[in-house]
Parts: sequence; structure tokens; C-alpha cells
Amino acid sequence: MDTAQLSLAPSGTQWTIASGGHEAVIVEVGGGIRSYTVDGEDVVAGFAEDERSIGSAGQVLAPWPNRIRDGQYSFGGEHHQLPLTEPERHNAIHGLVNWARWRLVDAAPDSVTVEHDLVPQPGYPWPLRLRTTWSVGDAGLRASHEVTNVGGTAAPFGLATHPYVIIPGVPVDDLTLRVPARSRLLTDARLLPIGAARVAGSEYDFTEGRRLGSTVLDTAFGEADTDAEGGSQVVVTAPDGRGVTVWADSSFGWWQIYSSDTLPAGRLRKALAIEPMTCPPDAFRSGRDVVTLAPGISWRGTWGIRTI
Repeated sequence: MDTAQLSLAPSGTQWTIASGGHEAVIVEVGGGIRSYTVDGEDVVAGFAEDERSIGSAGQVLAPWPNRIRDGQYSFGGEHHQLPLTEPERHNAIHGLVNWARWRLVDAAPDSVTVEHDLVPQPGYPWPLRLRTTWSVGDAGLRASHEVTNVGGTAAPFGLATHPYVIIPGVPVDDLTLRVPARSRLLTDARLLPIGAARVAGSEYDFTEGRRLGSTVLDTAFGEADTDAEGGSQVVVTAPDGRGVTVWADSSFGWWQIYSSDTLPAGRLRKALAIEPMTCPPDAFRSGRDVVTLAPGISWRGTWGIRTI
């Protein structure tokens, strides 16, 4: 298809990258991933070209991940009010770039780089330049993010991504999940944090890996066990031994795991969202792990997905 036709898709222009049996489709709207397959088998549950992203599938979430209570926060002595993009819970959710158009910067057969300039606006008066390089190869799918403060004052910042992992033919209930995290956030009815608890010995203890069963998750996990470089990884496996690992470098200290229990019927508990986050929900209010980007300074972080 030509570019003019592709740009009419709800997710805009589509860029396909491929190498050694790995293939992914990156989209203009949100600059995220629409699909990822290995040898023709789905690794993520994405969405069709004629659909919008469903349940934030594949989106980049910045300049904050997850939710902000009432869309209100203070930074540098000034109060800010964001649009309530989750009106039913009176929250601002998932940042400001997931429905914006990103432009192509560079393309190769196995990689694509897209970029978006976030302009100052009510609730977030700082200009940022966001750039993501998506690539595929023998090591799987890789996303490298760079975010630069192009303004004149310091800006609060956080980032997450929202891939839904799937092992074809295996229901979510039958997946074995390993999350190397020692604590989880407790939430209220608006899915906002009100405290924290150790996971040891509870139904939320996935440190050694166990079958998910009927457990319902929309949970932020912290205090992850890390590797020598400071990164961590979440692993899901099927009874037949097939598996998927989502890994993230030291820039991402939190994992949000969502068992898809509030998605439409055709997607209900069909995939597991495994979301690397730089900071927890409501971080702009709590200040916890918020990145303060000074003028001209860039933040960088990398994560990826590989099959086992």
C-alpha cells in the first residue's frame, strides 16, 4: 500500500521492520507497536490496521505513566491541572503522547526511529522531544527511548510502555508468571496508590514463578531484584515450555501487570499486559522516582521482548 492509503488508518502510517523471522509493525499515532511476531506467531496481542489501539496496546506513555489523582499536581512551587482523560475515575491517565502523531526520523529493514515534539500546554507547560528506536533481530524486539527537555526550565518526567504478551493457544489463567518484585502498591477504587505491602506469602507473590489461575491483576510491583547492570525482567511461560521475557534496563524500576479483566469481551483475559515503568502511579503527586529533566538534558531507557 502507498503512504497516502496507510495514513488513513486509525493508527496512521505503518512501518514494518523485519529480521530473521522477527517482524514488527510500528505506527505513526502514538509511535508505538501494533504487532510483533516470531516465525509468524504472535508474541504480543496488538490490534488490526483498521482499529485504534485497544486498552492502550503497544503505546508509549509519557510524560507520565499510569494515573494522576484528579489530574492535579505541584512542581517547582506551581500547581498544575491536567485534562481528566479517565473521567469515570476522575484521573489523568497515560500521559500526552499516546494519541499524538509521531514522525519518521530514520528507517532500515530491521529498525525504525520515530519522534514527537510535545508542546507546552495547560497542565504540562514544558516542551519535550521524544524519540524511540524500535528494532528486531535474533535477540528479539528492542525499544530505545530518548527524551530531551528542549525548554528553559526543569520538567518532571516519567515513561512507560504498554505491551500485551500472548502465547498463542494458552489462556491467561494457564500462564506461569514470574515477577521479581518484593512489594506491590495497594490501591483504592480509582486504582490509585494508598499504600504498599510486601508480596511474600500472598497471592501477589510471583517471585519464584507460579500459575496465574484466577488471580486478577492491575498491580504495580516495585523493589525488583536486578541483574548486574541494574535491570530486571518479567517472564511468562506456558505448560508446554514456550515462554516470553519482557526485560528492562535500570531506567525502569517498576512493573505494572494487568490481566486484561476490563477489556472488551473478545480480549477479556486473552493476554497479559507487562508494562515497564520508570515511576509508580500518581508519581507527580508523590514525587516517587520522578525524573527531573533539566533544560537541555536527555533521559534514556531501553527495554525489550524475547521469546524463550
